[in-house]
Amino acid sequence: MSGFKDMVTDDVHAVFLNLDEFAEKRTIRYDGEEYQDIPIVLSGLKEQERRQLQSDHVQGLYLVSSVLHCALSDLGGNQPEKGMRIQINNREGGGGFFREFYVASSVCEMGMLRVELEAIDE
Repeated sequence: MSGFKDMVTDDVHAVFLNLDEFAEKRTIRYDGEEYQDIPIVLSGLKEQERRQLQSDHVQGLYLVSSVLHCALSDLGGNQPEKGMRIQINNREGGGGFFREFYVASSVCEMGMLRVELEAIDE
């Protein structure tokens, strides 16, 4: 069984995070560390009307949700934890605008992270 897991681990960068196919290099800031130019797939960046409580009188804010896929090794072995903040820049080569998200959930399977992100936007 370890042969299959080894093949999947090798395929994380060669297939799933292939820069010629799906992935883009981005810089991620998490838990006081900065991980520059790592291959990620950021999908489902969409806005939806945020649920308002009866006592909530703020208008025009939207919940932005997205899913981040990246290799656990590219984040130094640190799996993002629910409720923590994570920042992802908007262009290759570092710099640019960093968008801040909250980690809604995080799963790691065979070295690949799937992190559900949420942010409030105007």
